[in-house]
Amino acid sequence: MNLDVAVLDWMLGIREPASTTAVTVVTHTGGTVGVTILATVATLLLLRASRPQDALLVGGAVLTGWPAMSLLKLLFGRDRPPQPERLVELSTHSFPSGHAMMSAVLAVTLAAVLARSARPQGPWRTALYAGLAGYTLAVGLSRVYLAAHWLTDVVAGWILGSLWALLWVWLVTRVRIRR
Repeated sequence: MNLDVAVLDWMLGIREPASTTAVTVVTHTGGTVGVTILATVATLLLLRASRPQDALLVGGAVLTGWPAMSLLKLLFGRDRPPQPERLVELSTHSFPSGHAMMSAVLAVTLAAVLARSARPQGPWRTALYAGLAGYTLAVGLSRVYLAAHWLTDVVAGWILGSLWALLWVWLVTRVRIRR
């Protein structure tokens, strides 16, 4: 039995109605609407704080991440886990997980913004980094729990989303250095 099937079987075994409701709420925060709202709020707050490069980083990475992820799904064309176990309606391919990828793009870009900020310091900063990591981990694992994705789809989404965000960090830093 491969890892994807073993993890899906384990997730199916731990499902309970209350946890399924909570996991469904978490998964929605990492979807198109959830990430768009979170990224828009962050971008607007950064613009209001006179931090246009950071606003460009968050907004640009998220905005361009969607088509990049969609193209990858078309290129790989991987099937999702079997329908009887799936608890959400889906219409696209499975690899990479868009929820995992886009929540990672958002979390990594926000972590980069936080790293460039003078505040907060100490344990608050550590707590914010942990919260960002926990957010993308929870979103990704919710996709496996709901049988929307295989574990490898989610891991690939986290990796690709992190790389996409780091590409944007590099691009925005290059623009900042040239000015």
